[in-house]
This record gives sequence, C-alpha cells and structure tokens, in this order.
Amino acid sequence: MDRRSLRLELVAGLAAALATLVLPVAARAQSAATQTSMTVTASGQGGQTKTAFLMSVTGADGLPATGAVAVDEGGRQLAQVALNPAGQATAVVTLPGGDHQLRAVYSGDATHLGSTSASMLVQALASTTPGFQLTLAPVAPSALPLVLKAGDAGTINVTIVPVNPSALTSPMFVSLSCSGLPNQASCTFSPESVEILPATPTSCPTGSPATACPPVSSMVLQTQAAGTVGRGTPPAPMTKGSGPVTWAFLLPGVLGLGGLAWGARRRAWLSRLALLALVALVTMLGTTACNPRYYYFNHGPPNNLPTPAGTYTVTVTGQSSNGITAITENTTMVLTVQ
Repeated sequence: MDRRSLRLELVAGLAAALATLVLPVAARAQSAATQTSMTVTASGQGGQTKTAFLMSVTGADGLPATGAVAVDEGGRQLAQVALNPAGQATAVVTLPGGDHQLRAVYSGDATHLGSTSASMLVQALASTTPGFQLTLAPVAPSALPLVLKAGDAGTINVTIVPVNPSALTSPMFVSLSCSGLPNQASCTFSPESVEILPATPTSCPTGSPATACPPVSSMVLQTQAAGTVGRGTPPAPMTKGSGPVTWAFLLPGVLGLGGLAWGARRRAWLSRLALLALVALVTMLGTTACNPRYYYFNHGPPNNLPTPAGTYTVTVTGQSSNGITAITENTTMVLTVQ
C-alpha cells in the first residue's frame, strides 16, 4: 500500500470516528422524549360547564419543554396555549352537555418530541339553553401552533358548533373577533358574522343534526415585514390648484414689504423692527407646519416597523345572544413570529 492510499484510509477512519461521536449527540438533542399530563376541574355556571385544565410537559433530558400544548377532543382542538418556563399551561373551556373524552396534546419543540396525555372523561351538565362552541383548525400553514415569518399570513378555520339549536326561536348571529396579537399584526374573518339556524340547514344531509355541518369562518392572521411603504414619485409641494394656499403665504409678505416701504419714510427704527418680525415669522413657519410637509413630499412616508418576533397566545372570541342573555365564548391558539 502506497503512502497516498494510507493517508486516505487514515482520513476516512478519523471521519467515521467523529461521526460516531457527534451524530448520536445531535440525534439525542433533537429527539428527547416527553411526558404530558393533565388535570381537570369542572364546575357548573349558569347552565354551562366551565372546565379548567392544568397541563404539564416534562422532558426526559431534564430540560423544560417549550412550545404549545392543546386541549383535544376527538381531533378537534378546543384550546391551545403556550407553555410557561416551567413547562406548564392552563386553559378554560366551556363544554356543552354530555360526555367528553379530552386529552392534552403537546406538539414538541426543537429539542423535544411531542406527546399526548391519557384521555380523561368529563361529564358536562345537560342544558336546553341554546349556545355555541368554537374550535380551530389550521389551513395554511397546516399545523398549529401557527409559525409565520414577519410579513407572512396564516389561515385558520373557525368552526362555530351549535349547542341546542332546536331551542332557538329565531336565528342566532355570532360575531367573531380576536385579541392578543402583537403590534403590526391583524386578523380578519370571512364572514365576520355567522348564522346559526333553529333547524338543520338545508346544506346538511337529510336527517342529520345541525351540529353535523356547523358554520365555518376563515380567519386570516397578517403580519408585517420591515420595509417601506411604496413611495413612488412624491407629488410636487405646490400645484396649480394650490393658488389660495400660495396667496395665503404671499399676501402677508407683500403687505409687510409695503409696510416697510411706508415705514422707511417715517422712522428708521420702525422699518428695522418690522423686518425682524417678518424674518421671525418666516423662520417659525419653516420649522413647524411646513417642515413635515416638505419632508413628506421629498422623502415619502416613514419606514414600516416589523411585527416583533416572539410567541403569542391569540384569543378568538364569539359574541351573540340567545334572545334572553348575551353569550360570549372564547378559544385560544398560539402564534409564533420569526
């Protein structure tokens, strides 16, 4: 074996040895197992069952888990919240009457795998009062928590599930809104108001309950990137149509000059005083009202601020009335801006 072949084999052996040392460490860093647990406290309030969830996620590596955890019922996400530094989170959900199999689902982070808690049965109080429940489903991106770069938009389907719609005497209209967004971000709903009918909608298959085809609204979350507003060519500060404005500035000057000419014949000190007053007036106009206008026409509007990076819990709210009392229902989701 020549020296060149020996060197090549030596280099290959060293590379293989390094790979056996480095790769397992990286794999362990990316695949630490987690355990998710959930405790539930249910209480009846006004004919409804308010259910509080305490969820905890612990990592096998001993490090606190980050990211988001959701309350799930049969694949429907009832609420999603961000974990605190201790790896815990709380959520409150209003449940319609009946039995509910609920679980906590952790979606994982950069160094932890996702996990799911044991399923728990919650029996909610039966009620004949009409109402609704909100659930969320991601569209684009297709997973929650929603991760967006500044300037991107995400779409979430908000499903308004009717509760006891047969007790309605007239249609119930639910108005949707959101809160908890970071600065330079917005949400829009299409439609912004949805209708729940007393009977099964005609769009449902014959004989199916109203809950089989609940109304859905599309929510778009829009973030903002750093940059500038389209400036184009700034308009001229003075146009032909601005004659009255021009005269508003020129006329006092013309009168002032006339006064100076007249005052020069009378007293020299009067002319000097008037001249100083005129100079002071022009200086004041140049440094106050006219200055921002000049800057806008010559430089355009200021730069846009980007949506701040971070993790935010967004609350989606539905508000309506069943004809007797006002109804407000909430659900939450996690938005991460990169």
